Amino acid sequence: MTGGGMRVYLETTGCRLNQSEVETLARQFRQAGHTIVHTAEEADLCVVNTCAVTREAARSSRNLIRRLNRSNSQAEIVATGCYAHLSPDAVGELPGVSQIVNNIEKDRLVPLVLHMDPADPVFEQEPLAREPSAGALGRTRAFVKVQDGCNNHCTFCITTVARGAGRSRPVAEISSEIQALVDAGYHEAVLTGVHLGSYGHDHRDREGLPKLVRAILDDTDISRLRLSSLEPWDLKPDLFRLWENPRLCRHLHLPLQSGCDATLKRMARRTSQAAFRELVAAARSMIPDLAISTDIITGFPGETDDEFEDSFAFVREMDFMKLHVFRYSQRAGTSAARMPGQVPNDAKKERSARMLALSDEGAQRFYQRFVGREMAVLWEHNITGACEDGYFNAGLTDNYIRVEMTAPRVLTNQIDSVRLSAVTDSGMRAEIVPAVH
Repeated sequence: MTGGGMRVYLETTGCRLNQSEVETLARQFRQAGHTIVHTAEEADLCVVNTCAVTREAARSSRNLIRRLNRSNSQAEIVATGCYAHLSPDAVGELPGVSQIVNNIEKDRLVPLVLHMDPADPVFEQEPLAREPSAGALGRTRAFVKVQDGCNNHCTFCITTVARGAGRSRPVAEISSEIQALVDAGYHEAVLTGVHLGSYGHDHRDREGLPKLVRAILDDTDISRLRLSSLEPWDLKPDLFRLWENPRLCRHLHLPLQSGCDATLKRMARRTSQAAFRELVAAARSMIPDLAISTDIITGFPGETDDEFEDSFAFVREMDFMKLHVFRYSQRAGTSAARMPGQVPNDAKKERSARMLALSDEGAQRFYQRFVGREMAVLWEHNITGACEDGYFNAGLTDNYIRVEMTAPRVLTNQIDSVRLSAVTDSGMRAEIVPAVH
């Protein structure tokens, strides 16, 4: 494929890391002189970052590629990501796919697609400076991949196969990228990785992540820095002292997967009720108004009714702000797929519904604590247009409360102090705090 002034559409399924990668690709295509478009119909080239974490994710990836081809059969499709990496033959047979870039080569996708010199893929910074709106994809938070791969061997996870061993980017490179994002108009950067907590471990630096966070806070002007998912066994209580800096967002996503020690052992998760309880208590004692969310799998092989009740009770005790709940799905190539005691779908569904209800209850309790409080919100988008009273805006507090407010104008990509006035089904409503004269 040649590189002369193409219109490029990028789409992704799956995790925040996939989102980070797509945003980086968007910036690189722009820096190489191409235009990012917002629909497949406008595109000469579609790039799809696929996911394979579950069978449903793989199916969604296939359906996405088919949909893009139906939308624009003339556009070439480049497929990358975990599903393309694990099943290149199946992806290659999908309509419109002209090239597959595996996960090992993904960081070089743009020079590969554009036939640039791989030893010198020059990306110009000037297009970013010329277009200082927040994000090539219209977002105000930048997802920055700092680490890839994973050395864990959780028995349900295909990611280690799809992404390879853990590897970390240099600190100076990450800080430079984040400062460039600040210069381009971003207010928040989200650090992402397959196993973010292991940052630096491939260089035998067990303190790699705290060093990285300190360097970013010291060397960049980013208004907000947020950490994505962190495996609980990677964290020491001393890490939480970093949150003395108010620019570090007060939200921790600590994937638990099960609240039952016996299930955790079969999952090969290196935590337990006791260890997780101690970690959460330390975090909450050191970070005021902290939001903690987690991942839960229901119906893991061998999960009895008693094990589920044990898990449910522990999750309720932890009082999470939000649960991401997944019904266990067999993935070929994982140890769990071969385990005895596969749980019937009806039981998985019922257990999942109970966990989701627990999540809703936890969110409502968390939000209720902030009624009447003043909080800073980064407005992300104008959600549904306008009414006679003004424009509908939505954004996030640093501790991940979704806030909606009607204002006289669109507030996208600015940080405002608001008063949280009421809890809604999706978050909280807010009012503008009057200026003091």
